[in-house]
Amino acid sequence: MQENITVSQVITIDHEEGPEHDDWKFESDPAEASKKYREKLLRKCEMSPVLHFQMDMRDSPEDRERAILTFYKKANVDWACLLKCTLHGDPAIGDGVTRHVFATVMSKLQHGFELQLVPGGTLLFEGEKDHVIPATSQCFLDSDLFVVAGRMIGHSFLHGGPCFTGLSPAIVHVLFGGCPDTATIDILDCADVDIRQIIEKLEGTGDLSTEEKTAITDLALSWDLPAVTSENRRWLHDKLLTHAVLERTSKQLKRLRRGLKETLIWPLLTERKDTIPLLFPRTSDVLYTPRMLLERICWPDEDEDSEVSIEDICRLTGFLRTFIENFSSSALRFLIEFWTGWDVLPRSLVVEVVEGNLPKSATCYQTLKLPSHYKDYTAFERDFLAAIWSRDYGFGLV
Repeated sequence: MQENITVSQVITIDHEEGPEHDDWKFESDPAEASKKYREKLLRKCEMSPVLHFQMDMRDSPEDRERAILTFYKKANVDWACLLKCTLHGDPAIGDGVTRHVFATVMSKLQHGFELQLVPGGTLLFEGEKDHVIPATSQCFLDSDLFVVAGRMIGHSFLHGGPCFTGLSPAIVHVLFGGCPDTATIDILDCADVDIRQIIEKLEGTGDLSTEEKTAITDLALSWDLPAVTSENRRWLHDKLLTHAVLERTSKQLKRLRRGLKETLIWPLLTERKDTIPLLFPRTSDVLYTPRMLLERICWPDEDEDSEVSIEDICRLTGFLRTFIENFSSSALRFLIEFWTGWDVLPRSLVVEVVEGNLPKSATCYQTLKLPSHYKDYTAFERDFLAAIWSRDYGFGLV
């Protein structure tokens, strides 16, 4: 029986190959450098045992989440091995299933698990867009969920999947070795609104009321900092903000870093700092516009042998264009996920007009199949939205 290649063995092989094989280091385009690094790493593990992920689509949402967390809690896994995903209870097979799994994993990580590990659900990262920071729950630390999060993020990135968006620049700075003292922290990085409002009282030079001084002093003393005075006001503001954003999340970042390292993408990120924004893009960098989608669509050609008339093809493609041009970026993201299996925009998107009842997708081929029977846009939009919103339940069940 063939043994797994360990992390240390992969790194050793990398050194033995020599610098001539490290063309990713000298590639000018960070996206291309990232692609070359990932492809090289995945090729090294082609002969290793396949990594299997299984999930039963008939289970409850909580049980499906347990399957995800159980998979990523496994220790001593070579995450660069070939991945085979199986969705029990769904007939779908192929690359589309893998894309669907990564889309589900990253969506849960980004927006929260339904599992009640703590009251209110399991949201590992919290805060406003582009100011997200790790949650400070001790339960999450005790459960090693930030190591799990690092594995999820690195594994998805390794396979070209969705990335984690909106992480605070100050958190990214420290995660990759930056000194907390040199981090630029925004007040919006403080995810706890109550704490944020107390810290904000220290801004400016106006007199503080007795109640404000009491609230600030109580917070400062709870974090082993001195009470507020007129002389230390600005200094205390910065210390409280640093503690709220960076010091309270330092253990989380160490474990997140460990999880990322286990997926073997760390050499790329440390030697090519320009690839870090690809792993943790800002939310605004992944907003989809109608033009972005329309430029990549391969529209149906006129085919005399087609069972669908040219009139039907023109009408349905017109409905699709209208939908794309009039819906929000979030709806377009869901459309891409329904179309391809994840919300990563490919180079081309294929459209077919076919005989059928409801809109469907062949995610392995990145092909959207539109039924030809729709005569008015309202009915088309209603069913199209229903199909898109059902993407979490698998492909065969749509």
